[in-house]
Amino acid sequence: MVYSIKKKELIRLYSKYFLIRNVEFQISKRYKDNQMRCPTHLSIGQELVASILSLIWKKKDYAVSTHRGHAHFLAKGGDLKKMIAEIYGKRTGTSKGKGGSMHLIDLTVNFMGTSAIVGNSIPVGVGLALSSKIKNDNSISYVFFGDGATEEGVFYESLNFAAVKSLPVIFICENNFYSVYSSLKERQPYNRKIFELAKNIGLKSKQSNGYDITQTYRSITEASRYVKKYKKPYFLEFSNYRWLEHCGPNFDNHLGYRKNIEFEKFKKKDPIKKLRKKLVDLYGKQKIEKIELEIIKKINHSFNYAKKSPFPKTKERYEDVYAK
Repeated sequence: MVYSIKKKELIRLYSKYFLIRNVEFQISKRYKDNQMRCPTHLSIGQELVASILSLIWKKKDYAVSTHRGHAHFLAKGGDLKKMIAEIYGKRTGTSKGKGGSMHLIDLTVNFMGTSAIVGNSIPVGVGLALSSKIKNDNSISYVFFGDGATEEGVFYESLNFAAVKSLPVIFICENNFYSVYSSLKERQPYNRKIFELAKNIGLKSKQSNGYDITQTYRSITEASRYVKKYKKPYFLEFSNYRWLEHCGPNFDNHLGYRKNIEFEKFKKKDPIKKLRKKLVDLYGKQKIEKIELEIIKKINHSFNYAKKSPFPKTKERYEDVYAK
């Protein structure tokens, strides 16, 4: 079966994509003001998967993510103002200013949290899928991680458990080819495919180009419908590329761990430019610019809200924490 994006959904897709891209861009731009004091892992350049998921998953579906989780949080419908406030360390943030960029959560949309520990959220997502199966609530658990997390033992344990127990979970590996400054070829055997590992563990598995809008949409739709129908896990691997440094707001090609020619190759493939051109052809430039302006206003309002919000009080430092 061939799945394609309807015309009316293209604007929704672009709006989410534009929102995520520009929120991340503003974080990068404003970070030098020294008001955001937590580390930030930005996903500029690899927003497509999350943006397309915003068209597909349901509010009741669960999602967990990793340290690079802003895009997933926003795609699931997480509160933008609370996210920015959290990054600014304010008590109006998602974790009341105590977690920062890598600890985002919004239970109102079943975004169940991000984690700074590589691979840590994978078993959490599997646990959520197990609870869904027990409750028979027909929801799916979406679990995000990078290629580096596939080198952790918990990755294999979680996939094996999901396969044995036939859990409604979709594992989404966003393979951007680097773990901090180490390329994939320096960390994993030559010609090994991550999605084939998952297949050999017992999961239905697929690899896709995370810069191809149609291919990405079809892969995610196929996986979601499969899990809904058969109540079994599915593994998706998407190739994509982060434009900025592993942790921080800057470009870091000067460090030498990746070549600028490689960066430029991926930048030329940027899907948002192609999507915008298509929408301008369909609806006219004026309508698209109006949508963009409204999103920019929303982003600026969220940053202003965060700046004006109060910091947590000293007496609150031990509230809502797991251990004292």
